[in-house]
Amino acid sequence: MPFAMTSATTRGLAAVCAAALVLASACGSGNSSTESGSGGTRVFAADNGKIKIPAEPKRVVATGYAVPVLIELGAPLVGISTWKRGIPMMSAEDRATYEKLDKVAGESAAETNYEAVAKADPDLIVIGVPKPVLGDLNMKRLESVAPVVVLGPASPSDWRDLSRRQAEAVGSVEGYGKAKAEYERKAATIAAKYKGALAGLKFGHVGGYGKVASGTFMREYARSWGTNVAGDIGVPYYGEVKEKRGGGTNVSEYPSIEKLSESLGEADVITYTLEPDGTVGPAVKYVLDSDLWKRLPAVKAGRAYGIRYTQAATYPSALKTLDALDQALAPLLKS
Repeated sequence: MPFAMTSATTRGLAAVCAAALVLASACGSGNSSTESGSGGTRVFAADNGKIKIPAEPKRVVATGYAVPVLIELGAPLVGISTWKRGIPMMSAEDRATYEKLDKVAGESAAETNYEAVAKADPDLIVIGVPKPVLGDLNMKRLESVAPVVVLGPASPSDWRDLSRRQAEAVGSVEGYGKAKAEYERKAATIAAKYKGALAGLKFGHVGGYGKVASGTFMREYARSWGTNVAGDIGVPYYGEVKEKRGGGTNVSEYPSIEKLSESLGEADVITYTLEPDGTVGPAVKYVLDSDLWKRLPAVKAGRAYGIRYTQAATYPSALKTLDALDQALAPLLKS
């Protein structure tokens, strides 16, 4: 599922929430402010309002998208939700940290263990899930334990600004800035390498969340889960969703397999999502096994490439995506 921390009743809504707030840096430009005489607190602008939080949190519980970000930044975590989708992209050190931290919630918001959260004794709780999923949480119960800031994604490419805001909440802006700079340097280098090879091409993408039982596949456009990092190196994905309903539905759709030619027939190159280990997942295999797939012009021309690590949601993990893109698209340099 694209968004973690969702329940079965909210999966279809997980990508739909208000646009992320445009916030300034926590270190002096307006995102938060220290209150005079407040005993080391500050007011932080989160998705759930302006929340009074510790100026320097010492014990943090994180869920959803906040988990990998705050582990990478070395935040003072005392409890996290599980984040299975990100494990293959973690460094050995971050993986060790992830494994040893107490798990106070599962993959869905409904799997939150409130007693475990309270036992962790946090002074700040960072909820990294989309707004529509908040209905699965007992917010009052969480707020009785510690200040709660909700910082969740509104659309697939939001992880960039989202990770900045999560870093600001725990006071780790410097670490965020370094990771961002490293990613942008690498993306710029790869973009320059492929500039000529990508010129004039039209790309399409098959995502990993199609529903085989329903006979559908996932078509992703620019700024979606499988395409947003590729966009940073200049990969030009064509087309757009016909009916935009907000969030992830603005950049992806689920046509029936019979519409494969109609959806991707104009593509000069097709990319598709691979599992982190390089294998083809069931939803993508369903497409690749189709006779209609084999007839697509891009496929017949040998220009269909699998991409690993398309679920990256932090700058360090997206470095792996950049490497995967560089490796997958290399044949275009010889064309």
